[in-house]
Order: sequence, then C-alpha cells, then structure tokens
Amino acid sequence: MNRPAKLMIGLLLCLFALVLLWVFHVALTQPPGARLADLALASLPLSGVTNPVTAVLVNYRAYDTLLELAVLLAALLGIWSLGAATPGFQPAGSALAAMVSWVVPLLILTGGYLLWVGGYAPGGAFQAGALLGAAGVLLRLAGDERAGLPSERAQRRLAVAGIAVFALVGLGTMVAGTGFLTYPQRWSKWLILLAETAATVSIGVILAAAYAGGKPRSRASDGATP
Repeated sequence: MNRPAKLMIGLLLCLFALVLLWVFHVALTQPPGARLADLALASLPLSGVTNPVTAVLVNYRAYDTLLELAVLLAALLGIWSLGAATPGFQPAGSALAAMVSWVVPLLILTGGYLLWVGGYAPGGAFQAGALLGAAGVLLRLAGDERAGLPSERAQRRLAVAGIAVFALVGLGTMVAGTGFLTYPQRWSKWLILLAETAATVSIGVILAAAYAGGKPRSRASDGATP
C-alpha cells in the first residue's frame, strides 16, 4: 500500500474516532429520560404475563428472541454440515445408568415446570430448553448415540418448530391488525405460552443435537454397522 493511501486511511480513522467521541459526549450531556425498566413495568399488565423478564423476551422484544432462535438453528445446521456424527460412547455402567434413569425424567419435568411458571415467576423457554438439552447430554454420555432424540427428519422439524410457530403467531397478530408479534391483550397469555412451548422444544433438540455433533445417522445406517 502506497503512502497516500495509508495517509487517507489514517485520516478517515481519526475522523471516525472524533465522530464517536462527539456521540459519546452528546449522550452524556443529554438530560436523563424515562428509564426502560420503569416503562417495562408500567406496561406489564398489558403484556399477558406478570414476570417482567418473560414480558421483555417474548413481548417487548420478541423480534430479538426470534432472531436468537434463528442463530441457534444456524449453529446446528453448521454442525450438521460437517458430516455424520461420531459413534456413541460405550454403554454406561450400572451406577451411571441408574443415575440417568432418575435424573433425565426429573430434568424433563423441571423443564416443563419452568416453561409453565415462566409467565409469573423466574423461568421460561430458554431455561426449560436448556434442561431438556442437558437431559440429552446425559443420555449421550451414558452411551445413547442419538442422545434421546428422534429420527433425523423429526429433529429437523422440531428444530425449526420454534421459529415457525413464532413466525406464525406474528403473522396471525399482523392479520388481526395489531402488528407483527404485537399480541392482542385478550389472547396474549396463550399466544406467549404457545410460542414459548415451541421454543422450548426447539432449544432442547438443538442443544442435544449440537452436543451429539454432526448430522444424525439414519436408522438404516444404524443397523448396517456391526
């Protein structure tokens, strides 16, 4: 790179730094406005839930949550693009098998509880989905090659279900005239529960499948290997 080009790049960087400093100065000298937390709490009775965290995630900034599900799905597709998953570990010993037989059902039940209670207490789709994913990880560590997951076709459908249901709910609210993912107050509680249920299943499947690593093998190939 010649000297004039380097000089031009340096001047542009300095100009960009000055603009950032000016924006920072303006932000610090502006009078304080209404706090977002106060605004969120004031609108909580209209959100359909009484837990402010769930209201923020699934109502106030539902677009962000939809994109977060898309990021998880993209990560899983990237893992699957690497090829078939490696074979599972050897079968678990009696102690680990006994523990898994007790812990996995408890994780699933606790995940369902966190999903339901998320409307009015700490919990929600991401916490519940993480527990479902943890159940899959335990099954994988115990020697289950599929990590407790169904066939590849079912995994694909379940992984997409979170985004699909979220988008369909948004299209439904848009057709109803309230706007995309702007829930009517009368139906907001049940629409949020529907979207969170689909998101919980998708998150659990994506996390477990990501831990298994690689594209799941078909049932035919499972029986072909001695």
